[in-house]
Amino acid sequence: MKKLTHSEISLNRSTIETIDTVEKLPIYVILNSIRSSYNVGSIFRTSDGAMIKKLYLCGYTPHPPQKEILKTALGSTESVDWEFIEDAKDVINKLKEEGIKICALEQTSSSRLHYSLEANEFPLAIIVGNEITGVSQELIDLCDFSIEIPQYGIKQSLNVAVAYGISIFELRKVFDTSK
Repeated sequence: MKKLTHSEISLNRSTIETIDTVEKLPIYVILNSIRSSYNVGSIFRTSDGAMIKKLYLCGYTPHPPQKEILKTALGSTESVDWEFIEDAKDVINKLKEEGIKICALEQTSSSRLHYSLEANEFPLAIIVGNEITGVSQELIDLCDFSIEIPQYGIKQSLNVAVAYGISIFELRKVFDTSK
């Protein structure tokens, strides 16, 4: 076993010039009122790694070119298609009109486990909410379903960027194995 160099790893990766030719994971992500620029930057980087379709920044979620986002995102603000739309309901309604299912990453009375989704549930939009209050009930009311990550310790939730990372790569696995 030999650790790969950056240039060896880069041989198998897309570039900014070729990113639009690669099949994207048919998932749209709606960040609503995330307060931390560092969490947003981390979510950009994870979104690049999972190669999602599009990232929507809504509410008071900070957006590029904020310095903290750019520092944490490490260039992924250039490779991830994103848009700032203040009202998340506008994004949700637009995506619903396109036939895309809407899912909250949130603990609700009928949440499904994050790894229980199936290939026929794509394309999908995932709403990720505020670090403290989560996804608002107003947005949950617009969702087709919700998913949650089981918690086994004394805390009831994970950091928002960590929770997003866990769920998006689980969904990537579902999509990849369905091909």
